[in-house]
Amino acid sequence: MNQASPLPDLVETAGAIARRELSPVELVDTTLRRIERLNPILNAYITVLAEDARASARTAEREIAAGNYRGPLHGIPVSVKDLFWTKGVRTTGGSRLLAKFVPAEDATIVARLRAAGAILVAKANLLELAYAVAHPDYGPTKNPWDLTRTASGSSGGSAAAVVAGMDFGSFGSDTAGSIRLPASLCGAVGFKPTFGHISRHGLVPLSPSLDFAGPFGRSVRDVAALLQAVAGHDPRDAASADVPVPDFAGALTDRLDGVTIGFVRNVMGAGLDPEIDAAVASAVPILAKAGATIRDITIPEFEGSAADAVMTIIVPEATHAHREWLETSPGDYSPTVLERLLAGRSVPAVDYLAARDAGERLRVKLADLQRGVDLLVLPTMPVTAMPLDETTVKVSQDERGMTVLNHLVSPFNLTGQPALTVPCGFTSAGLPIGLQLVGRHFEESRVLAAGHAYQQRTDWHRRTPPVAAS
Repeated sequence: MNQASPLPDLVETAGAIARRELSPVELVDTTLRRIERLNPILNAYITVLAEDARASARTAEREIAAGNYRGPLHGIPVSVKDLFWTKGVRTTGGSRLLAKFVPAEDATIVARLRAAGAILVAKANLLELAYAVAHPDYGPTKNPWDLTRTASGSSGGSAAAVVAGMDFGSFGSDTAGSIRLPASLCGAVGFKPTFGHISRHGLVPLSPSLDFAGPFGRSVRDVAALLQAVAGHDPRDAASADVPVPDFAGALTDRLDGVTIGFVRNVMGAGLDPEIDAAVASAVPILAKAGATIRDITIPEFEGSAADAVMTIIVPEATHAHREWLETSPGDYSPTVLERLLAGRSVPAVDYLAARDAGERLRVKLADLQRGVDLLVLPTMPVTAMPLDETTVKVSQDERGMTVLNHLVSPFNLTGQPALTVPCGFTSAGLPIGLQLVGRHFEESRVLAAGHAYQQRTDWHRRTPPVAAS
């Protein structure tokens, strides 16, 4: 496959900054030049913070020169999905509704990134309010590997920007797969941690019982560094878990001896793109070569019922989250999002409660299964990137709608488990394929270690789309 030279990842770049071989000012200037060239092509960012980023780079350079190095994010350009509050900088949610909304404070994730010395260069594009479609005011993000295809969503801007080298890491939200879907389609690493492990304070909500925040990177070790900076209890998020934050980077290893991985065999074959089927089937033995024991397992709920439950929960919760705006500003929504939000008023309470019960049953079932299986492995998506004029919910005319696309990822929003996607190959058309690894609650370190071990034996994550060539 023809490809551009590999881009350096966050950890490589951080090492150069720590050794004083690379200046944060030089790095930010180079990054902004890439943004200036690539954003008109990819439409990955809604707002670029060029002057703020340059000022932050100068501050970082002075601090590092004075011996006050804060760690691996110090001086590193990053972005966040334009759903996270940023003090003094508009947070649009990819919507007309919030086009002029300027928060008075940072989201917890943003505040913690700044405290770690990261430099915010941009707010990333997304589907409107993380729901259904790109608003015409902002337009869709293009896939860096094929500009006629979608980056997916809802965090598509974050995934595309990371892969194209427009930043060194980004944070998105994931309610039914919205980190893992675009990461898979764009060839990024995307991670949804355990529910409660990352604060959602300052995140514009969609479905509070299923909303997660998490990082994108070019490698698993990048994701570990990003997660380290933001994980931890936050009393401003009622769902935030008060648990210790481990050393994620220190847990990375190239061996998986003693680890048992359950290969979810029943999702393979029918309904899966044959090239995805082959790539995932080829990836599993690589985990075995790293020392893992592989067991075939079956989870029937992953054939549709779990994802159906997710949508039954999201639709009324989203309507409730938007209840005031629906009364005061219905004309500010695109027709598709307005239609979906109004539909939430018609979901019977008994259906919503039945879906919550189904989620709890799945959580208990997987917890029981994983007493003997440390990790689950399965494809991230059943299909590759769709044409640009299709959205993440318009994949086919199947009556299940969005579940056609997200039925392999959204069940883990129900259960709250940590789930990672890593690139595991490309189709004959040059489109990325994702492999999903899922762990027990608060065992992020084990999930990341498995992804890292896989990447030590493959180079899919090192490949760079030609559009990103310097």
